[in-house]
Amino acid sequence: MKQSIQKIILHRLHMRLNNPFTTSFGTMQDKDFFIIEVIDQDGHQGFGESAAFSAPWYTEETVETTLHMLRDFLIPLIQKHDFKHPQELTKIFQAVKRNNMAKAAIEGALWDLYAKQQNISLAKALGGEKETIDVGISIGIQPSIQKLLQSIDNALQQGFKRIKLKIKPDQDIELLKEVRTEFPTTPIMADANSAYTLDDINLLRELDQFNLMMIEQPLAHDDIVDHAKLQQHIQTPICLDESIHSFQDVKKAIELGSCQIINVKSSRVGGLTESVRIHDYCKEHHIPIWCGGMLEAGIGRAHNIALTSLANFTLPGDTAGSSHYWQRDIIQPEVTVENGTIQVPTKPGIGYEIDREALQYYTVEQQIFTL
Repeated sequence: MKQSIQKIILHRLHMRLNNPFTTSFGTMQDKDFFIIEVIDQDGHQGFGESAAFSAPWYTEETVETTLHMLRDFLIPLIQKHDFKHPQELTKIFQAVKRNNMAKAAIEGALWDLYAKQQNISLAKALGGEKETIDVGISIGIQPSIQKLLQSIDNALQQGFKRIKLKIKPDQDIELLKEVRTEFPTTPIMADANSAYTLDDINLLRELDQFNLMMIEQPLAHDDIVDHAKLQQHIQTPICLDESIHSFQDVKKAIELGSCQIINVKSSRVGGLTESVRIHDYCKEHHIPIWCGGMLEAGIGRAHNIALTSLANFTLPGDTAGSSHYWQRDIIQPEVTVENGTIQVPTKPGIGYEIDREALQYYTVEQQIFTL
């Protein structure tokens, strides 16, 4: 595979979300990120998307560290090493500690290229089985409870199978009471983005009354031990997100009883290869998983769809349609949701064409590397 690659292009994009997205960390409306394009000698083009934000509030990575890692370390490693399959990149990249989002961005492009070279869909290349995937939606913290209730109602009318609500101290119990009064049977989960500590055990125990699907990452972003203590004191299933950066993290979390559910983001764990490995282990240990979102544009969204086609992604993910986030996406056709489901593409690679005009419109910088 390496011998066929001729060029790697980094497209730096700036896109504005349709609506501001607010979590316990802060509010974001503009997203800067990279589209990685890999071109082989036969004209096949593979595409990946970086997920890190401009500020290091989700992980330590940012747009600038992604550029640094790709330009100065990861692309040079690809230029230096031979490989026949994108799975081999995990070992090649071991020389670089962490920086999983940068690794996932380039690895995703090479997975897409590999699938196109094999003339199969990315879903099939990963071992996916499902023809459709169920999707939920993530709703950020709203300026008022009325606005939140309206947003939930709109999402349900569009057919989403699950609602994820962002919570934080002072916007939790009373907020969920209002939501449950209005929507008593709707599948709802709460995402805390590490906003609580073990000192909040009594408050978190109150969540049990709301019959939530799960509470996602209530405690510290790097914790596994305290989550195990918390899970012993609450009935609501804990889902780990920010704590899971690798297959080894998954093994430890399951062994300690830190969670009952795991959110898999390929960008957070270093790529699709590690994601599949985590999927297989969780399936073996009867831990349900779902695919989280990072406010991706169409290419990252397409990668998430392919990953979610694997059998043990049994809970609806965060992969809403393109129009929920963007006035114009960078793929054709755009991702659409019908009755809470998305069709898994069967065309080679990610299954969507790149809208070159849109890509050029959003591009603010470009760097080209030859192999």
